Amino acid sequence: MVYRNFRIGVVARVVFIAIALLLAVYLLRLANHPVSGSIMVVVIVMLVVELIRYAEQTNRRLSQFLDSIRHSDFASSFSDTGKGKSFHELNRAFNEVINDFRKTRAEKEEHFNYLQTVVQHVSIGIVAFRKDGKVDLLNNAAKRLLRINGLRHISDLRKVKTELPDLVLKMKAGDKHLCKVFIEDEMVQMSIYATEFRMRGEEYVLISLQNISAELDEKEVESWQKLIRVLTHEIMNSITPISSLVSTVRQMLYPNEESKDFAINDLNTEDHESVLLALQTIQNRSQGLLNFVEIYRNLTRIPKPNFRYFPITDIFERAEILLKPKFEQLRITFSAKVLPNDLMITADPDLIDQVIINLLLNAMDAVKEKPEPKISLTASQNLNGRISIEVSDNGTGIKPDILDKIFMPFFTSKREGNGIGLSLSRQMMYLHKGNISVKSIPGDGSVFTLTF
Repeated sequence: MVYRNFRIGVVARVVFIAIALLLAVYLLRLANHPVSGSIMVVVIVMLVVELIRYAEQTNRRLSQFLDSIRHSDFASSFSDTGKGKSFHELNRAFNEVINDFRKTRAEKEEHFNYLQTVVQHVSIGIVAFRKDGKVDLLNNAAKRLLRINGLRHISDLRKVKTELPDLVLKMKAGDKHLCKVFIEDEMVQMSIYATEFRMRGEEYVLISLQNISAELDEKEVESWQKLIRVLTHEIMNSITPISSLVSTVRQMLYPNEESKDFAINDLNTEDHESVLLALQTIQNRSQGLLNFVEIYRNLTRIPKPNFRYFPITDIFERAEILLKPKFEQLRITFSAKVLPNDLMITADPDLIDQVIINLLLNAMDAVKEKPEPKISLTASQNLNGRISIEVSDNGTGIKPDILDKIFMPFFTSKREGNGIGLSLSRQMMYLHKGNISVKSIPGDGSVFTLTF
């Protein structure tokens, strides 16, 4: 039976049940017709069941709607006719939600396909895997770089290099490694960088792989050329006067080259002094050359770091105590901040002390001509979770044309100095798996940053 709305349908069914109930009582009690009365009881039960089923239509609709969402079945639609305005509004709301979900899923699929296209077309290899080593993503660049067709587990990288899976699995967010790999008899220098993220309650590691063999070779050649220029310059500065003085002394002692006569007895007092002065100069320049070679040897003899876990405030306090007399002498305003105050670091305190003191001495030299010299030390944790220490000053700054040369061995813009301080500092930071960088504005000052 079709009714105009849900309310009328419910009321009608209740009325029928009441009439049937009265009729059953009449047949059983008054008319004494047990068979007809029993039939009416069965009819009443059926009417009650029908009323319950009719009244539960909303629950069934809601259950169907929730099942559609749970199973991502957005092809369903909801419509009822003859049930009244309330059912019409309910079905309209269901259909609007389904359409919104359908639109959202389409947008997510488009976004996913877009990201997949980007990831598969970038030139840097990308591998994403879970903490247990199961690989979820491997792009085409990684396949080309590693010469593999697929990767199910990180342990499968043993085919590329035996130590590579252990290296990758131990990497944490922000870690960076250089790895040499022989692939099909070709040596590849790979830069591996790691980051971490969480998705659906599970932790993932994403590593990027980049072949930097060409860049390293270019930088190596460039470094060799710079080093050769420096060595040539220093050696020529010592050898040229030595060669000239030897030639002069030889002419004084052997005026006649053909006869080979030794003329030292014929020299007057002034000539004797000239010979002694020349020999002394030769000795001094030779000793200077030996010192230069010894300093160069020291650049390769930095002790292996003895790592310890300690507060950064310890380094700052030692540096301030050591240099306080010079700060007061030059009227330098010095400040040191550690944010937070209990920030800890894993490093060799002796080597880091040497780096910090060297940078502070350079800063003191840069601000000594300033009317209000200021130097500050600041330690904090950067956005990548790594520890950074900044040494800043308001000194003369560094000229842009020499900014890329200040870390070269023996390069110096000072009248006094051997030019190995910053080079040693960079090597010490390299031993700590960190780096040292500089930003400078001529006339405004410089900031040296140590990153661990």
